[in-house]
Amino acid sequence: MRDRWNPITRNTKRQPSTIDVNKGETSPMSRIVIVSNRTPGKGPAAGGLAVALRKVLGEREGFWFGWSGKLSDQPSREARIEDIGGLQVAQIDLTRDDHHAYYAGFSNSILWPSFHLRLDLATIESHWYEGYRRVNHQFARGLLPLLKPDDIIWVHDYHLIPLASELRQLGARNRIGFYLHIPFPTSDALYAVPHHEELMRDLSRYDLIGLQARRDVAAFTEFAEHQAPSTFGGHEARAIDFSRTEVDAFPIGSDPEAFARIAVSPAATKMVRRMQRSLGEQRLILGVDRLDYSKGLPQRVEAYEKLLANNARMRRSVHLLQVAPPSRDTIKEYQETSDTLDAMCGRVMGHFAEPDWQPLTYVKRAYGQPSLAGLYRLARVALVTPLRDGMNLVAHEYVGSQNPADPGVLVLSRFAGAAEIFPDALLVNPFDTDETSEALRMALDMPLEERKQRWQALMAAARKYNVDDWAVSFLDRLAPGSLDRSSTTRDILYLASVA
Repeated sequence: MRDRWNPITRNTKRQPSTIDVNKGETSPMSRIVIVSNRTPGKGPAAGGLAVALRKVLGEREGFWFGWSGKLSDQPSREARIEDIGGLQVAQIDLTRDDHHAYYAGFSNSILWPSFHLRLDLATIESHWYEGYRRVNHQFARGLLPLLKPDDIIWVHDYHLIPLASELRQLGARNRIGFYLHIPFPTSDALYAVPHHEELMRDLSRYDLIGLQARRDVAAFTEFAEHQAPSTFGGHEARAIDFSRTEVDAFPIGSDPEAFARIAVSPAATKMVRRMQRSLGEQRLILGVDRLDYSKGLPQRVEAYEKLLANNARMRRSVHLLQVAPPSRDTIKEYQETSDTLDAMCGRVMGHFAEPDWQPLTYVKRAYGQPSLAGLYRLARVALVTPLRDGMNLVAHEYVGSQNPADPGVLVLSRFAGAAEIFPDALLVNPFDTDETSEALRMALDMPLEERKQRWQALMAAARKYNVDDWAVSFLDRLAPGSLDRSSTTRDILYLASVA
């Protein structure tokens, strides 16, 4: 696949101050319309993605569309438009029943586990799909009156797979792109998703589909080449035509230079000093994750337990800090993951703790970027070991925060999208806790010169795949006229669709 990550000159036209999305200055460039499940809040953006998309709308005329976060007795008939932190934001309300079916139900109890290859955790309720389609139709109905013919629409994530179909059925002919922030499933897992054919047909209505990694493009292409339409009910469905859809990997990143600055800021330094007083001479092993079953947290604690059991010299000289704020804690599988992790941390404490030494600290709350950057910089090892992940930006943030003169070591799951661009990390199979334990030992014993060499290669990759160039690269490919460019992936999908 060709390198698509050369820096691109960006237009810096200032966004008009009016909040009427259909009026304002005439721009020589198409407006950008970003659509996501939730719209940005009034506070500062919490993550690199939100910062990057805010920057897109700061440099190009456009607006952000999504759910307001409010539940009402009746669904919104039209969007409310307001200025939020200098951004034009259009929002709709959802009913409680529709939101539950769409979000907690079909999106997070069926699509999320299936796309992460955890079919055993998928819960299937047929009415959830009806709510999922209903909300996507409501998004389309609320968005359509706000669109101009040359607007470019960028839809984000698995909650909104049907949105292009819904917009097309209402008459929209705009260029529409879709970006999936989680892994794309293997064909077998995809076939287990209810209504998967309709969902894949929905994806064929997009002009450009962006995936995190080459493995995801390969999985998508495998489906396109070997479609097995259902014959359920005696009516064979026709194969899906992907000939008008371009599919490619656009690995998302962070802003490594920003994290390098934040990591030495006063707030970060304050966190470092607090931790240094607590740790003394102990070396810090750090994990930062949402409390989610896809992150492999129980396996991580088991690997750390084996490190202490097999290497007595490591006791009292290392400390594991796991930061894991709750995520979707109303869903049963997440509660079970939390209970399992509580029990495993208690077991390690009971087995190895001494009156003057604790082997680990487990924190169930979130920290701001400066505090995290300080923890990243202090940590000798970052343990980033999801069982399956789209990219995992913690790996990027850790690399960006390191001290070039004394960098730490990244231990990274082979099943994170980040593994494709960070081969100089210590790559592990997170299901094999013996292997992860040995990687931890290697990381803790690694000499300074090797740590520097590995970090320099990792930092070069983090700079290459930064979040700003990710956004510009995707939008450049989605822009009108980009279909004329050659694309190996698109040619493959076209041949598959007509075979």
